Amino acid sequence: MKKTLNNLAKFETLASDHDPTTKASSANSSGITSAAFQFHHSDLFSVHFDQHPNFTEMCGIFAYLNYDVSRERRYILEVLFNGLRRLEYRGYDSAGISIDSSSVAGAVRSPSDPPLVFRQEGNIESLVKSVYQEVSATDLNLEESFSVHAGIAHTRWATHGEPAPRNSHPQSSGAENDFLVVHNGVITNYEVLKQSLLRHGYTFESETDTEVIPKLAKFVFDKANEGGDQTVTFSEVVLEVMRHLEGAYALIFKSRHYPNELIACKRGSPLLLGVKEFAEEQNNGTSYNEMNFISKNGHPKELFLSSDPHALVEHTKKVLVIEDSEVVDIKDGGVTILKFDNGKRKDGKSLSRPASVQRALSILEMEVEQISKGKYKYYMQKEIHEQPESLTTTMRGRLIRGGSSKRKSVLLGGLKDHLKTIRRSRRIVFIGCGTSYNAALAARPILEELCGIPVMMEIASDLLDRQAPVYRDDTTIFVSQSGETADTLNALEYALENGALCVGITNTVGSSVARNTHCGVHINAGSEIGVASTKAYTSQIVVMAMVALAIGADTISTKQRREGIIESLLNLPGKIREVLKLDEEMKELARSLISEQSLLMFGRGYNYATALEGALKVKEVALMHSEGILAGEMKHGPLALVDETLPIVVIATRDQCFSKQQSVIQQLKARKGRLIVMCTEGDAAAVCGGSCRVIEVPQVVDCLQPVVNIVPLQLLAYHLTVLRGYNVDQPRNLAKSVTTE
Repeated sequence: MKKTLNNLAKFETLASDHDPTTKASSANSSGITSAAFQFHHSDLFSVHFDQHPNFTEMCGIFAYLNYDVSRERRYILEVLFNGLRRLEYRGYDSAGISIDSSSVAGAVRSPSDPPLVFRQEGNIESLVKSVYQEVSATDLNLEESFSVHAGIAHTRWATHGEPAPRNSHPQSSGAENDFLVVHNGVITNYEVLKQSLLRHGYTFESETDTEVIPKLAKFVFDKANEGGDQTVTFSEVVLEVMRHLEGAYALIFKSRHYPNELIACKRGSPLLLGVKEFAEEQNNGTSYNEMNFISKNGHPKELFLSSDPHALVEHTKKVLVIEDSEVVDIKDGGVTILKFDNGKRKDGKSLSRPASVQRALSILEMEVEQISKGKYKYYMQKEIHEQPESLTTTMRGRLIRGGSSKRKSVLLGGLKDHLKTIRRSRRIVFIGCGTSYNAALAARPILEELCGIPVMMEIASDLLDRQAPVYRDDTTIFVSQSGETADTLNALEYALENGALCVGITNTVGSSVARNTHCGVHINAGSEIGVASTKAYTSQIVVMAMVALAIGADTISTKQRREGIIESLLNLPGKIREVLKLDEEMKELARSLISEQSLLMFGRGYNYATALEGALKVKEVALMHSEGILAGEMKHGPLALVDETLPIVVIATRDQCFSKQQSVIQQLKARKGRLIVMCTEGDAAAVCGGSCRVIEVPQVVDCLQPVVNIVPLQLLAYHLTVLRGYNVDQPRNLAKSVTTE
């Protein structure tokens, strides 16, 4: 996806990317009719608007609105269902949708019949089945055609209330479904809001934090219309609701009082608008620069809202990344973007309607093929085998080799203006979670070697728990595949408050990490849908190795070392293709481990991270206890576990720790350990004398060996999972983006 805002220009992507044109206008719009809001906030309650959201809920939002394009109800249902299917990989336990019960002309602004709401615990197919069962039991006509219609859909991961239809979204304002809301996030002050609404006679049916939002919308709407003939717009209602919400959220509102209109807003949780205009298909001569703003001329169009680009790409590549505090009003084929301001007048009443802004659309750099499995059965399998191509894309345009001097160097445009500051840092602090933390750990030694700067490792949640000191002369590097990891974002906010230089490394253009760091590098690994990260991990290591090369580029004494690493980087995709040939061998190894309850992995030096990441993959998807252990700590406790039954993987490829790992192998053999040794091609006899199982991998330069070594362990975890009968793409209790604390 092309960068949407000027502040994303600091982030380095593919060398061929161009900075987009972004426009913002402060065009004045008419203020709200003051009589529409002749009530004080104290009519309901007084709340403090929290400027620092702490977490969001792991779920998926999708919405579809067609304008002046005839669509049957069956078609609308299938678009909503397919949108939810594209969001399945993020993790969920229930789902729901809302559609209209009857066709309402676009010009009509009187209340329509109550919209239909369908909610179901379990997977999306359970929802689909229940919807069609309900439809067949009524006289609802699936062939009824709508020239304009707004539908919303949601997948939920429970945080407040167990998985159940009553707790699923859309959540409603009451029996007549006057207001419906789908919500990603957590409303931190929902209990205060709920108690206030209970005092005003509202009843609650769910245990969710979300239910207060549609009920609050109804309260605002009813209060504004107490005068009888006064009218209040949908966006005014939503703006007033937002003034009372604390926490983080992405919201889409639907209402029978505002038929064929949707309102979307966000704060701290991702949300995108996709636009498909049919007029442009009839005018192929129109340039992108002329079409990169959403037309308000009533052209036939389809509009989509989603928390994830994967649900949009099959419909359109023209998207708008909705920014925090923006309110997007979709009505009559047009899109109005308002900037929410929580300010109030001195008399306590709401401020007038905020000015509208115009922002350019971006183009998704994603193909439908990237979100399909192709010839593979599972996404994880596909993404493991895509690594030669993903690594090539990660390095494209960034490695320079040639010229009259045959000089080898690295070009990272996103960092070039900050390299001097980084070189003067007191220390470099890597901050991440899970797989991203492991990738940073794998890259730490080469940063220390080439940069000569102390490198610290911090798990984001622990950094915040300790309130660890971060200084103005620190460089903090935030590593996150999604760019939306809650703990990492909280740590980023903490580092910014303490004045540190913040660098982002992420796979997601336009993500919160990309927007809020001072500079950074996109890893360009391509779409990763499997919950267990594979190709993003190897691309992260490669990017961080290139960061080390860029920071250390001014040191003459390491020139030969740097050029050797660059040469090895250029050859790395070919080495990964070689190691992928071990697929069947790893499948056989998985068969021998299928009934085991536990697995240990010993690594050292560069490959301590490999042991941690390999064990994490087995835990994540195969649901088998596994533990990555620093081999130097073997005698300080773990040796007590060794016997002839416990399988132990020892990573002993050629690097400066090779002789030490040979000693570890001998000590484990002496205790009759059941060894599986990963070694460099040709070293099998040297490392274990033929008395243990061996995985031979090609040799690369030591700092890149973890990229090669992790691939057999990814394959092992994949085959173990499939053989044990588990869902490899959606492991139990896990989601792709961990957006809760």
